[in-house]
Amino acid sequence: MSTTTDEVLGYDEALASFDPVMGLEVHVELGTATKMFCGCATGFGAEPNTQTCPVCLGLPGALPVVNEAAVESAIRIGLALNCEIASWCRFARKNYFYPDMPKNFQTSQYDEPIAFEGHLDVELDDGSTYRVEIERAHMEEDTGKSLHVGGSTGRIHGADYSLVDFNRAGIPLIEIVTKPLAGAGERAPEVARAYVAALRDLLRALDVSDVKMEQGSLRCDANVSLRPKVGEPTSAEQANVPLGTRTETKNVNSLRSIERAVRYEICRHAAILSGGGSILQETRHWHEDTGVTTSGRPKSDADDYRYFPEPDLVPVAPTAERIEELRATLPEDPAARRRRLQADWGYSDLEMRDVLNAGAAGIIEETVAAGASAGGAKKWWLGEISRRANEQAQPLADYAADKGVTPATVAELEGLVKGGRLNDSMARQVLDGVLAGEGGPTAVADARGLQLVRDDGALEAAVDKVIAANDAIAQKVRDGKVQAAGALIGQVMKEMNGQADAGKARELILARLGAS
Repeated sequence: MSTTTDEVLGYDEALASFDPVMGLEVHVELGTATKMFCGCATGFGAEPNTQTCPVCLGLPGALPVVNEAAVESAIRIGLALNCEIASWCRFARKNYFYPDMPKNFQTSQYDEPIAFEGHLDVELDDGSTYRVEIERAHMEEDTGKSLHVGGSTGRIHGADYSLVDFNRAGIPLIEIVTKPLAGAGERAPEVARAYVAALRDLLRALDVSDVKMEQGSLRCDANVSLRPKVGEPTSAEQANVPLGTRTETKNVNSLRSIERAVRYEICRHAAILSGGGSILQETRHWHEDTGVTTSGRPKSDADDYRYFPEPDLVPVAPTAERIEELRATLPEDPAARRRRLQADWGYSDLEMRDVLNAGAAGIIEETVAAGASAGGAKKWWLGEISRRANEQAQPLADYAADKGVTPATVAELEGLVKGGRLNDSMARQVLDGVLAGEGGPTAVADARGLQLVRDDGALEAAVDKVIAANDAIAQKVRDGKVQAAGALIGQVMKEMNGQADAGKARELILARLGAS
């Protein structure tokens, strides 16, 4: 497939003439143990076509059964999005052909979704809020996955051959569809990114999905259209202008890419419309490497899918009592929780952003609850442990779990430092031992004989020896250049095999040299 860049207008020029309107469709793979309509496993990364059965392969005579846990997850998602929950709804067959869809139809929901008419308030970078109106959140099943081998793009164009893996076919999906998002103006790409980020945080808090965008657990289809600009984005005059023809950029799988794809489509649409052309209603593919979209296929309307009620499944009819029981399980709003934790921990905005970017808020909260200070918990998780996780190209939580490092482990390690048994250098050695499977922090420190020397006489002797051997540096300290004492402290630490108390060494050096 060619990724030749289409003609685009500059972003400011595009916004001078046109008002962008978006619609975002987010597909969420639920983290259930089994698929939507059968008992097959859902684990990511299994050997191709090993997690299938007659039901998810659509073989004749196989009958589906609805996954109760998936339905309850859908209801909880709807409640968290401030939606109304249907007291009675049905599944439908959505008929279309894809080579990786074994039944030639997708079991989905059409005019009777499980959740509808909701909203999510999204905080933007400057602290302002944009309300995203939710049209519906409905249940469906995922398709399989086509693997195109050969070529340079990973797509079917230019590939030597294609393979199909049906492990993903039938995994429970929730599709969350917004109403047309207007009034954002030049901030439309930022709104798109912020909405998906807020939605990801909410779904993670609900514990209904691992929301790993890089694995496809959360995917966004971004619909973009432009209409002539006749007033301010939020004015009644502008709101009455008919919507333009939309394009749908499919399966965008990172927050950065969502923002870039929306921005690119705004500029591409504007170039076509400014030149007197018309927009083709179609799907588009996003190319992360080049930062452009390319044409996919003409976009179908709902009538083309020939929806009809699924005859093999009974309706879903949750009772009011069960809905309220599920409402009681909802977690604290992620944005409110974030503000509360930042205030409790005393972190700056930048520090909190680093914590969130690392996905470490929960693990730091547990570490503080285990007895660590907020500063110490952040220092170890975002410092040494995060660095080692990055070296292994693993998410922080996954790396810690693999190595057996828990919040209690980090709290114990910090306690050894605060209690005066270890300095930071020794604590890093202890962490090495913990990661190597030698035991908990105290056990590793005991086994390795790591203990700050508490004998003042030994420390004084080492200080005197270092001063005598470094007369030039000592003279600088005597002359008032106190920062030069750092070199002497380093020599004392070396003399005592890293087991000296650096703070006490500094005090002794300055006292000896008359600079205290």
